[in-house]
Amino acid sequence: MSPRELDEDDVRVRPGKGSRPRTRRRPDFADAVPAMVVAVDRGRWTCRLGLDGSGIELTATRGGGLRRIPVVVGDRVRLDGDTSGRTEGLVRIVALDERRSLLARTADDTEGTEKPVVANADQLGVVVSLTTPPPQPRLVDRCLVAAYAGGLSPLLLLTKADEDGADDAELRAVYGPLGVPVVTVAHDRPVDDVLGALAGVTTVLFGSSGVGKSTLVNRLTTGGQRTGGMSGVGKGRHTTSAAQAIALPAGGWVIDTPGVRSFGLGGVTPATVIAAFPDLAEAAEHCPPGCDHRPPDCHLDEAGADPARLSSLRRLLAALS
Repeated sequence: MSPRELDEDDVRVRPGKGSRPRTRRRPDFADAVPAMVVAVDRGRWTCRLGLDGSGIELTATRGGGLRRIPVVVGDRVRLDGDTSGRTEGLVRIVALDERRSLLARTADDTEGTEKPVVANADQLGVVVSLTTPPPQPRLVDRCLVAAYAGGLSPLLLLTKADEDGADDAELRAVYGPLGVPVVTVAHDRPVDDVLGALAGVTTVLFGSSGVGKSTLVNRLTTGGQRTGGMSGVGKGRHTTSAAQAIALPAGGWVIDTPGVRSFGLGGVTPATVIAAFPDLAEAAEHCPPGCDHRPPDCHLDEAGADPARLSSLRRLLAALS
């Protein structure tokens, strides 16, 4: 008898693992411990127990359900595992609480996917040097737009006021109509005004490299932040490589972030910016469809809006383009 010819029905295929879970019962982590993320570094999240971050410090990894979800400094999370503080204990982040604010940026203005930077901050402190590097109003405007879009209140911190050529009058005149608080800082003066502006709230500091941001953090806290000088081409050296939350002696948190040279706003729309101006938002609803809010066809010019406020709004809208 001749051997039987084989076809595809004779090939044995080993069944692969299905995508369905083996059981419908999933852990609910009802006993997970609340914590605040205070630092992120190479796949490890430093957390302090308690939603106010007043407890002991632990290092955690992300649980399976959060492996594709960004967890950033300021996030309130839930921890599962050994939260006793032992060095050999294993701790996982298993849940992420709803965020009340989120500072985010894109790689550039053409990129639509935003990257979360800091969560649950109350205000964004934009640090600007009055001397070297020189002030960059365009970058400041973009930081203010990001603050309004993320639900943070802006604050302007002007450093190096004791150096030759320092003058804060122009910046105060530019940002005064926006209602942005401005605090001037000098090396030879106490930082009481800054501490007063940061007391009891969470403030994320943002600014170009070399503006004195980490030096300011050292003065506000017990120190520990590295500082650096200026590079040979006049640009500041990065002295902070990752966002870090530091508790203030009188209460509240300050979050230091790496120095930047750009701030992408690809995920922000003009409507988001206008919503941050309650005195202008209602009048803007009567503008023609597709209005770019520039004269002469914008209804805002006929609505009796304060000229300085309207000029400030249009400057921020221009920052989007």
